[in-house]
Amino acid sequence: MEIVVNGKREFIDQSVSILEYLSLKGLDPNRAVVEHNYHVVKKEEWGNIILKENDQLEVLRFVGGG
Repeated sequence: MEIVVNGKREFIDQSVSILEYLSLKGLDPNRAVVEHNYHVVKKEEWGNIILKENDQLEVLRFVGGG
């Protein structure tokens, strides 16, 4: 299945939720914000939204430092 993540096409083998996708990519869900098909999604909903063909994600990660 093909999705678009941060403007780049990506292929995933199976249907996964947004939360599962972040986990597969090694991203800490406590340090991220996700936009799904142009709508910001609350963290509580990430496990309920299953990614589909041609979905678009924007994933922003918070990085500490100074």
